[in-house]
Amino acid sequence: MIASFAWAIFTLIAAASQTLRNATQRGLITQLGTIGATHVRFLFGLPFACVFLAIVVSVLGLPPSVLDLSVLAWSFAGAVTQILATMLMLSAMKDRSFVVTTAYVKTEPVQTAVVGLVLLGDSITPLLAVAICVAVAGVLVLSRAPASSETRSIRPALLGIAAGGFFGLSAVSFRGAILDLAAPHFVLGASTILVLGLSIQVALVSIWLAWRDRQTFRDILTAWKPSLAAGFLGALASQFWFLAFALESAAKVRTLALVEILFAQILSRTLFKEGINARESVGIALVVVGVLILLRT
Repeated sequence: MIASFAWAIFTLIAAASQTLRNATQRGLITQLGTIGATHVRFLFGLPFACVFLAIVVSVLGLPPSVLDLSVLAWSFAGAVTQILATMLMLSAMKDRSFVVTTAYVKTEPVQTAVVGLVLLGDSITPLLAVAICVAVAGVLVLSRAPASSETRSIRPALLGIAAGGFFGLSAVSFRGAILDLAAPHFVLGASTILVLGLSIQVALVSIWLAWRDRQTFRDILTAWKPSLAAGFLGALASQFWFLAFALESAAKVRTLALVEILFAQILSRTLFKEGINARESVGIALVVVGVLILLRT
């Protein structure tokens, strides 16, 4: 019974938290660079995730779940693809507005259909074909530079679309980890995988920075105040994403998650003072319509 409404509430909270986290991370790009801003959500989010897990274990009175190789493999895949997705998304945000980049990322469900056709031989129905065409048209509208501009390119669109694909892979992988864990309570399972995923991400990115860019690591520690906010919002968003994945399919969760585009529009106007022209509005609308049609097939 709880799954019939709780997953939707979890998704809305996650989408709102993620929009705020993305905005906070975007402000750190100039100071820390793409990799540094990416690492902030992991490094400063892990302590909060550990606190969440400790509270869950204490309240439920259940011992931590035992991890096996399958859970570790799913979690590793989810962690790596999420790192790549976040880096690509932040790179796109350097060149285009916050809300338009969010729209690019939200082409994720369309890409899933194409990958399913290529790798699994999944059939594409006429309605599904319409959905793909509508969404792709929206992306083309968004990525087309205005006639008066010579500086805009298709690069941000490609980065955002690639980010959406990796976010999709990450969502499926983390849901697989939660299901394989088979924890006695869905909240315990979601919280456990969150800590595991963030631990993997902190280890991987920290090793990379220690090897290739120690100055960025020092800059991250110096910018601990805004990084702390991004870490908390990231951990909060992930906690509720994972709770939703524990109760419902990634497809349904990602469908409702499209409200993030609306949240991004509001934030873009109020915080970044970024306007959206008519062409970009049409493109965003086409992407949203295409994705909604896709997920109704």
